Formats: sequence, C-alpha cells, structure tokens
Amino acid sequence: MTSSSDQTTPAAGLADDAPGTLRLRGRWTLRHAEAIDDALNRAPPGVSRIDASTCERLDTLGVLQLLRYAEAHGLDFGALQFNEFQRPLVAAIENVHDDRPQRKREFGVRAMLGRIGHGLVDNAREITALASFFGEVQVKLLRLFKEPGRFRLTPTVHHMEQIGLDAVPLVALLSFMVGAVIAFLGAMVLQGYGATIFVVELVSAAFLREFGVLLTAILLAGRTASAFTAQIGMMVNREEVDAIRVLGLDPIDLLVIPRILALLVMLPLLTFVAMMAGLLGGVAVGALDLDIPPAAYLARMHDMMEVRHFVVGMVKAPFFAMVIGLIGCLEGLQVQGTAQSLGERTTSSVVQAISLVIVIDAFAALWFMQMDY
Repeated sequence: MTSSSDQTTPAAGLADDAPGTLRLRGRWTLRHAEAIDDALNRAPPGVSRIDASTCERLDTLGVLQLLRYAEAHGLDFGALQFNEFQRPLVAAIENVHDDRPQRKREFGVRAMLGRIGHGLVDNAREITALASFFGEVQVKLLRLFKEPGRFRLTPTVHHMEQIGLDAVPLVALLSFMVGAVIAFLGAMVLQGYGATIFVVELVSAAFLREFGVLLTAILLAGRTASAFTAQIGMMVNREEVDAIRVLGLDPIDLLVIPRILALLVMLPLLTFVAMMAGLLGGVAVGALDLDIPPAAYLARMHDMMEVRHFVVGMVKAPFFAMVIGLIGCLEGLQVQGTAQSLGERTTSSVVQAISLVIVIDAFAALWFMQMDY
C-alpha cells in the first residue's frame, strides 16, 4: 500500500508506454522545492519529452524548474506536455521567464551622481529656507522698536549667561594655546632669517584680524548652535511650539529673538577675550623661548600694530553671530518629531554653521585685502 506522502512527493521517471518521455508524478509546488530539484537531478538521460499532465499539482515554481531543465537539456517548449488546466499558467510563465535583462556591471557612478544631485537640491533648499528665515527674523526684530513689550529680557539675559560667561574659560584657554602655537611656528620659520622679532607682528595681526573672531565663532558654532537646535527641537518633539502658537504667541519672539540678541551681544565680547588671550600666548612664548621680554614685546606691538586690524576682526563678529543663531534656531524648528530627526538636525546645524562661518571669513579676508584695509 502506497503512503500519502509518496503520492505527493515530486517524482520523475521514464514512461513505459512512451520511450524517451519523462513522466512526472506528485505535487510540483513551492512546498516541495528541494524534492523537485532532487527529482530532476536524478532524471535518467535520453529524455526527449516531458509529460507534466500527470502531476497532482503544479505551481509557478514547478513550471520554472521544468522550463529551466528543458533549456539545460536542449529541449524546446513543444517537448513539454501539460493538461488543459495547467496551460494558462504555463503560457503566462513561458512569456516572461526568459525576459530578465542581463545585469550590468555597476561601478557606482550612477549612485554617486544621484547623491550629488540630492545634495545640491538639499543645499539649495536649505539656503532658501535660511534666507526666508533671516527675512522673517529681521522683520520681527524691527517690530520690537514699534512694540517693545514683545522684548523678552529675562530669556535674553539667561542666554547671554549660557553663551557668553560660561564659554569664557574655554575660549580664553584655546585662544591662548593657539596664540602660543602660532608664535612657535613663526619663530621656527623666521629664526633662519634672523627676524625672530617679527613674531610679534605675526601673532598680533593673525589674532586681531582673523584667529580671534574665527576661533570664537567656530567654538560657538559647535557649542551654541547645537544647543539651540537641541533645545528648540525637543520643544518641537514635545509639541511645546504648537502649544505656544495655540496660545496666540509667536515662537520667533519667544525662542529665536532672545537667542540671536544674546549672540549678537556676547560674540563680540568673546572675540575680544579671544584676541587678548591669543596675544598673551604670543607674549608668553616670546618671554619663555624667544628671549623677547614682555615689555619689549608689548612696546613693539604698540608701535607696529594699527587699530584697523582690531576693527577688521570686530566687524565680522556680528555677522558670524547672526549666522550661528539663525542656523541653530532654524534647524531646531525643522525637527520632525523623532529622535533621529533631532540628531540629524543637530549635526546639520553644527556643520552648516562652521562651514558658513569659514566661507564668510574667507570672502571678508579677500574683500579687505582688495580694499587694502
């Protein structure tokens, strides 16, 4: 007596009444995929026809396996025999089974171009959003003169403390160290020409014109822009910004303007601290390593340096403050309510702020050089 499993298991063997015909039995379906492979691999040689009409069941996998077996053994489609219930399925599969396009070798050029395109579109969108946000903030800053009751003194002073006072030790320490490094490098180059004394002009001009304001702006771009984005972004996630709008208040007045005003006040002051610390770094190196007494160092700096170098550095500070504040607040307002979006926007605010600060500083340096100032 034959068991039911033997009746359903796919099998193939030569027919006694039709020489060269491979007759199939059982269920040639996805559930018996391994058994189908075994049955076809054990099929005897010399097969000229395949009779699948005796199959109990036949699905897409079974038809594909039979078509591939026929192709591998040089049999055309006419050598396969199916019953009337199987023919519609077989006809549909036969029309498409060999239409798979040949896979082309991918060198990553298309993916690279796609990433470049997406990056350009995203950057253009960010620039447009930043310009629009800048205009909105300027309008509402000017509105404060007409409606001074909208000015939030307490949040502004709070942010001034966080942005300015808390950052003084870090700004002073790093500026002092960078000033010392510049003095060392300048001495190493100038010593061969017997012009070590010109280290005074190098350090002074570098910090008064460029490094003082640039180091301060970069530190605040990493420290403050990320904090603004995280703070406002968490308020967006908790729907606090929506609650502010429901109460009839303006999030720009409450969240953005106090932060930007605090930056506009504190960044120039921190820039001054950075300038003084960098100059002290040069004085320390001159006194300890270059045999330039502090009195002689300061006297030469007083004689050789002009006020315009200090003015160039301080003029750039408000522009950097506006850029850092706008980017930090805008990215926070663009958080989409998830932790992943908050992390992405925080990273984006730091990258954008530092990049834009450096770009603006480069253009400002070129402009002042062309103006001979």
